[in-house]
Amino acid sequence: EVRFVESGGGLVQAGESLSLSCAASGIDFDEFGLAWFRQAPGKGRERSEAVACISSARGTTYYADSVKGRFTISNDDAKTTVYLQMNNLKPEDTALYVCAADFMGDCNRQITTWDYVRFEFNFWGKGTQVTVSN
Repeated sequence: EVRFVESGGGLVQAGESLSLSCAASGIDFDEFGLAWFRQAPGKGRERSEAVACISSARGTTYYADSVKGRFTISNDDAKTTVYLQMNNLKPEDTALYVCAADFMGDCNRQITTWDYVRFEFNFWGKGTQVTVSN
């Protein structure tokens, strides 16, 4: 059984940092592209934004333009946890952050389109809330 458990969210002020973790079980990191999506308040999964993605097997990463230079995605050496280091947080980063997996995905720009995401990302966590105040 595939399972993702996200943690690390919270309430912070603008300019501060948070580190999110996604503990994964039941998957082989070398077979999946692993991504962080975020759902803005009141928005459903179909309106999720792909924030960052990592493909260990292909050595590729993806970042949304809105987070480049501020967020960093990584995984641990044991390949059981995916992290999202978020620095210089802004109020517009407020969202539910959710971990998801794409079998054989290589984190290309197709992950920005819902038509791709809804068919290819078959495993999702429940998310961790990040709230950034002014």
